[in-house]
Amino acid sequence: MGEISEAKAMEGEISEAKAMEIEVVEECTIKQVEMTVPKTDDPTLPVLTFRMWVLGVASCVILSFVNQFFWYRTQPLSVSSIAAQIAVVPIGHLMAKTLPTRKFFEGTRWEFTMNPGPFNIKEHVLITIFANSGAGSVYATHILSAVKLLYKRSLSFLPALIVMATTQVLGFGWAGLFRKFLVEPAEMWWPGNLVQVSLFRALHEKHKRARGEATRTQFFLLVMITSFAYYIFPGYLFVMLTSLSWVCWLAPKSVLVQQIGSGMSGLGVGSIGIDWATISSYLGSPLASPWFATANIAIGFCLVMYLMTPLCYWYNVYNAKNFPIYSNDLFQLNGQSYDILSIIDSKFHLDRKAYAQFGPVSLSTFFAMTYGLGFATLSATIVHVFLFNGSELWKQSMRAFGGTRKMDIHTKLMKKYKSVPTWWFIVILVLNIALIFFVCQYYNESLQLPWWGVILACALSVFFTLPIGIINATTNQQPGLNIITEYVIGYMYPERPVANMCFKVYGYISMAQALTFVADFKLGHYMKIPPRAMFMAQVVGTLIAVFVYTVTAWWLMEAIPHLCDTSMLPKDSPWTCPMDRVFFDASVIWGLVGPRRIFGDLGQYANVNWFFLGGAIAPLLVWLAHKAFPSKHWIRLIHMPVLLGSTAMMPPASAINFTSWVFVGFLSGFVVFRYRPEWWKRYNYVLSGGLDAGTAFITILIFLCLGSKGIYVDWWGNNPEGCPLASCPTAKGVISDGCPVF
Repeated sequence: MGEISEAKAMEGEISEAKAMEIEVVEECTIKQVEMTVPKTDDPTLPVLTFRMWVLGVASCVILSFVNQFFWYRTQPLSVSSIAAQIAVVPIGHLMAKTLPTRKFFEGTRWEFTMNPGPFNIKEHVLITIFANSGAGSVYATHILSAVKLLYKRSLSFLPALIVMATTQVLGFGWAGLFRKFLVEPAEMWWPGNLVQVSLFRALHEKHKRARGEATRTQFFLLVMITSFAYYIFPGYLFVMLTSLSWVCWLAPKSVLVQQIGSGMSGLGVGSIGIDWATISSYLGSPLASPWFATANIAIGFCLVMYLMTPLCYWYNVYNAKNFPIYSNDLFQLNGQSYDILSIIDSKFHLDRKAYAQFGPVSLSTFFAMTYGLGFATLSATIVHVFLFNGSELWKQSMRAFGGTRKMDIHTKLMKKYKSVPTWWFIVILVLNIALIFFVCQYYNESLQLPWWGVILACALSVFFTLPIGIINATTNQQPGLNIITEYVIGYMYPERPVANMCFKVYGYISMAQALTFVADFKLGHYMKIPPRAMFMAQVVGTLIAVFVYTVTAWWLMEAIPHLCDTSMLPKDSPWTCPMDRVFFDASVIWGLVGPRRIFGDLGQYANVNWFFLGGAIAPLLVWLAHKAFPSKHWIRLIHMPVLLGSTAMMPPASAINFTSWVFVGFLSGFVVFRYRPEWWKRYNYVLSGGLDAGTAFITILIFLCLGSKGIYVDWWGNNPEGCPLASCPTAKGVISDGCPVF
């Protein structure tokens, strides 16, 4: 069967070559791909099997529930699909041994069996695609949380469900439009997928090993067990390991020293986290990041945290000393927390009289500058892609309509399978946009977003999907559209916080979802999964996940008194919702108050808009330097969108997340990759998968067995990092609880 299929495929390729000249490149241009991804395929392996559907749907449901459950906690946990990827292996083999092999509807086109043979790698990939749908979170849940829990307004279940579903599905349309540019080219290699590929190979392939050498499977199990056993310390017994800020201990009464040394509330000088959850929680696995991207992030972080932030703070830019050096809270000018609910009228708009009475909303200078860096990242993305990728994009566009086309070995092997017709994506796109129009018009009083806002959000999303997709596919970093979407609708439709949130979600998350779908398609491309099977798994998994996320969030809101309300919760309550608080603050800044009163002519932060210009100039300078010194290849590796956007996750991420991430990324991407390439090839991505899996399993176990029952160990090792003064203001006369008065 395999030979017949191969022969037919070759015939198809020959006939296609008559119409178009095709150059097949057997060796991958990206070294990491060449070292990791197999160049073989067995098209006879069954894919859409009974056990794939059972295990895939179960993985999707369980991960969706667990991730939404942990989302509201003070230390939010995101259980990745790697946990399901590992857990289903023994179950899949057990099902292959025990399920009946009887054939149903034998002799017809509907013939199927519950057990087509051994559990295979392609089934496993599709199960993981289902699990990916339940990994992470549904970003639109923030709207539900902000409206019901923080703004304390009513929102019914049906419009919430429709908004969450349409935001997730809208990305399919953009994915269909740009998959030719972001999946087939070998240069679009999606580094994060190599962790999955390496793990699949470790779990399914038989390896011969030299004496004293561990196979990938043995190494993975060793790492997972070690990670599982170790995390009991930073996760429960010795929590201080998550942020060892020893500099603070040198001067326990000095605000300055603690601002410098704190990894959680300060600059993080000398701080380090010996905890995989701390290392990988916001930037992903450092083992999956190419070294040039890691270096750009390290440089960007150092410039922001060790140059820009101290200078702005100690020169008191924008009254910086009235507030903590690092904070995402909203303040009055005198340093007191702002009572947001007091400036909202009965129509859920800004009460201008109350706002004039309380005064303008103020931000910590660090928070304001991170918005400026978001402006710079956006303009840098457009200019960088135009200068460095413009000609290649033009050539790819021309190849799509004819002419010479390069095809690597993986694309050649994938030609054996039917591709997904573009009209499938278009139908989903049209139906989804129609549903968005309906929900925004019918529930306009609750959602506030007008019809033209939907069109504008879609236009922004489709415009940025390709340039940001190129950056994501080559650096494993994804600049976000959250700031520009908030900025645009905030100016065009101010004083309506829900409209701002909805516009941001439709404009930003549909792009992010599109890139998630494209990344999954690339994973299927590497693992030789039929594209139509991938498409089916993505669509079904996404719809199931949305429903489970919504129901779980709704249940928690009803079951937990004062969820997310820190003023009403007990002091040690774990339900403080840090991610939702950041989202809420952003809706106040851009939606309720509006950018004009903060970053415009009526606000105090107008000069932050100059970051737009700086971001546009930065990649131009790199490009000119590259043209002037073409032999200096390192110049081209200066990636301004990644460098400027390196701290985009701050807040809620803190310095400790970056210092630890950069250190591990340096060891993996530079030291081991350069000086021990065989070790890197064999173990790097397997190490990442093992650390993820072990940490995820023990975290869930700790919560179910101990945390849910309120069992904690009270000793100094489980106290915060020991830098309580790092969050203190230092301006004269500004009073804050627990802080000295200057």
